[in-house]
This record gives sequence, C-alpha cells and structure tokens, in this order.
Amino acid sequence: MTVLKKSDFYFELPPELIAQEPLKDRSASRLLVLDKRTGETAHRQFRDVLSYLRAGDALVLNNTKVIPARLLGCKADTGAAVEVLLLKRREKDVWETLVKPGKKCRAGARLVFGDGLLTGEVLETVEEGNRLIRFSYEGIFEEILDKLGEMPLPPYITHKLQDKNRYQTVYARYEGSAAAPTAGLHFTQELLDEIRKMGVEVVFVTLHVGLGTFRPVKTENVLEHHMHSEYYEVTREAADTVNRVKAAGGRIVCVGTTSCRTLESAADEEGKLRAGCGNTDIFIYPGYRFKVLDALITNFHLPESTLVMLVSALAGREHVLAAYEEAIKERYRFFSFGDAMLIV
Repeated sequence: MTVLKKSDFYFELPPELIAQEPLKDRSASRLLVLDKRTGETAHRQFRDVLSYLRAGDALVLNNTKVIPARLLGCKADTGAAVEVLLLKRREKDVWETLVKPGKKCRAGARLVFGDGLLTGEVLETVEEGNRLIRFSYEGIFEEILDKLGEMPLPPYITHKLQDKNRYQTVYARYEGSAAAPTAGLHFTQELLDEIRKMGVEVVFVTLHVGLGTFRPVKTENVLEHHMHSEYYEVTREAADTVNRVKAAGGRIVCVGTTSCRTLESAADEEGKLRAGCGNTDIFIYPGYRFKVLDALITNFHLPESTLVMLVSALAGREHVLAAYEEAIKERYRFFSFGDAMLIV
C-alpha cells in the first residue's frame, strides 16, 4: 500500500504571522508568485496579478456566500450554554451541525436561541459526532439567522470581525457556506473589471464550503484521511466557457482550492467540464493529475492540512515548502485574512 506521510507537509509557523484582521484595501495584500516547474519565486502586490493573466485565459471564482452559521443558545431543560455551527442543509429545516459541548446534546435534546425566536431539536448523531437538528421558527429562516447568527470565523482568528462583509467575497451570491473561499477575498470589483477588459473570461462556479476542508488530517498515512462531501454546482454557461477557453489554448486559472476542487470534480477523464450539480469529497494530493486547472491563486494554508497537500499536488511538495519557508522569512501574513500566492 502506498504511504504518503502527513508529517511530510509540516512546517513551523510563528503564531504572529497568522493574520487576525483583513486589510482595509482588499487588493493591497502581498502576492508570492511560484513557478510550478522551476520552483522560482517572485514577490509582488496582489493587484500585480494582472501582469500574470493573459487575454484568452479564464479566471474561475467560487460565488458561494457565507451564512452567519454560528448560533449561541442554551438547552431548554437546564439552561446550559450550547454553540451550534450549521454545516450543511439536509432538507428544508434539518441541518447537519457541529454542537459544543456535544456530549449533552443527544437525540431528543431541545435547544433555544434568541429567547425562543429559534428552537431546535436534536434528531440523531451522524458521522464525526455531528448532530442533525430540526429547527422551528416563525417567519423566514434566513432572516432569523441574519439576526441571531455570527460569522463562523476559523479558530485561529481570535479578534472579533468589525465588518461582516469582509468575510465575504465581493461577488458572493448563493448562500450556503460555513467558511469563506478566502483566496477570493483579495478581489475588488474594480480589479475584476480590469481583468475582463484585458480579454480574460471571468467564470463563476459554486461550492458551499463545509468545515471538512479545514478538518485536521488525523491519520499519519494521508491516504487514509476521509474528506467530507460538499455541494457544488456548475452552470451550462460556466462549463461551455471553460471548455471553449481550454480548446483555444487559454489557461484555466482557479481562484482558491474550492474552485479547483469544483472543476476537477465536474470534469470527465478527458478534461471536459460538465454542467451539473452534486456532492464532492475529492481529495487532491501529490500524484494527482489535474484535468482542467492550469494555474491557481490561493492563500497560505495550515501545516499538514489537505489544502497544503492540494497545492503540493500542483507545484510539488519541495517547491511549495521552500516557497512557504521564504514567505515566513519575508513575514507574509498567513491563512484566511493573509496574503496570497499565485502558482503558474
């Protein structure tokens, strides 16, 4: 059996390099450019991405919208505090959730949020200890969630977010994510307009980001790690545009690992993108042959994460870890609100 060791993707990150707050200007982040063939790097500003795109390319973005998925409430019988994180809508009012503390929230437990504006009943425990909860309320669920819910920032961000919109991309459209597709946070509407004027096709796909993407790999043999599934959608227009650009010799540049995983999940073996929707648990690690993607804009990821494995599949583990070492030396900002990397 092939063994790919988790520890091969480890690097030491000084905690002060974890970005706690977004920059005021989205496109003012730094950009580390990595040549996937040679391992050569260049240090630029994010808006310099323009000089690496060419007319005839396609830039693919994930237009999912983060919902305020973190609910703080209590158990109806004891008043004990509970925190519920909405992960995935299973049916109209039934959600798969992460509950803390989970031990006391067994099937039948009733939960109360916002003085009864929203209540929930735990139906059952599913994989990974997640709970299925049926919610009851009067009115529109999304409006209640907007009122009671908080943005589910990753645990490594300890500062309170002042502006909710800074954890959304400027093109976020379809609600359903428990986390932002963070590579897209660097784009402004003006920058996207400039990219279009250059003759680059801007294409949108949807993948609702679950927390499975961020789950730590617990097995030392990476191949034994199981990815959670996430819902994706590729429109006919998006599929046709990507296939046309590819056929004409243009490059497919994905913004973020979620756009990448969407395209690679929806493509056939010949690399032709198919329109449609479904769930994907694709896990991309070194040895994977990319069918659609040519280049990737991404943030800097956690050590030993599935995301650092994905970028290593594209650019080679040695090249990626050397580039990360350089980024640390140059004091780049890491993770969700951090700087960006372009792999070409």
